[in-house]
Amino acid sequence: MFGLFNSDPKKKLQKKYKKLMEESHALSHKDRKAADQKMQEAEDVLKEIDKLDS
Repeated sequence: MFGLFNSDPKKKLQKKYKKLMEESHALSHKDRKAADQKMQEAEDVLKEIDKLDS
């Protein structure tokens, strides 16, 4: 019954990944170093998603 209110951790991570990728793309036009850091964070989130899949 209370499971309806719990968000799916995979969906939450996918949303975070998408947000980080969008931020990285926006930063790539201004600050390449910051864009690379965002990209690394996104890759770390993607690894967490892969762990959930396996």
